[in-house]
Amino acid sequence: MSDQQSVEIAPVLSLSGVTRSYKSGDRTLNVLRGVDLDLLPGQVTGLVGPSGSGKSTLLHIAGMLEKPDTGKVMISGRDALKMSDHDRTMVRRIQLGFVYQFHHLLPEMNAVDNVAAPLMLNGMSRGKARNRAQELLRQMGLAERDHHQPGRLSGGEQQRVAIARSLANRPKVLIADEPTGNLDPVTSRVVFQSLFDIARQEGVAVLVATHNLELTSYMDRVLSLHDGHLTVAPARANTDSV
Repeated sequence: MSDQQSVEIAPVLSLSGVTRSYKSGDRTLNVLRGVDLDLLPGQVTGLVGPSGSGKSTLLHIAGMLEKPDTGKVMISGRDALKMSDHDRTMVRRIQLGFVYQFHHLLPEMNAVDNVAAPLMLNGMSRGKARNRAQELLRQMGLAERDHHQPGRLSGGEQQRVAIARSLANRPKVLIADEPTGNLDPVTSRVVFQSLFDIARQEGVAVLVATHNLELTSYMDRVLSLHDGHLTVAPARANTDSV
């Protein structure tokens, strides 16, 4: 036995026994049936499943945008369901980052200012916020495009700006819902590789819901949501680099 003991890495976000159901007329739709999920720092977790399987519901609960019917949501050792509304808002603002299918950039602001905006909202000076924004855009391969407004950027470039913005406050967890859904396959791979690389560098736990099964071969693990339960999805071979 080695003298050096292996160190167990604590999850930054955990869901335990999470259930969620909705009423539809006289019917009850049981969307989540006792879901358990741990997200680890620097690990990219894919979430797949057919439309209507509850992926968005799971993301909303993990992102503290929606409460489960039963179960626990723990972030950094704190029970999210016992927090006040104000505390949950602050956790979402500082410890969580979100990326959606549409980038939602502010058209009148250039890339640097779009990324710097959440930092300044949290009280950082404009100069420091812009420095952080420029560093993130450099990591995303957009150093030469950082002063362009969204209308002058390609779809893939806009989405990379959105990813940089979501990481500006150094969140512990990044939640992405179909982040490459509007992009062509080649651009999707480029954008996802940027997300994967920066998550590693920043030590962010990433949960990505996607229908693009090609991209799942680059993730650390892939979970499938079906009939309200999470299972490990079959591994897909990664035969070429992104």
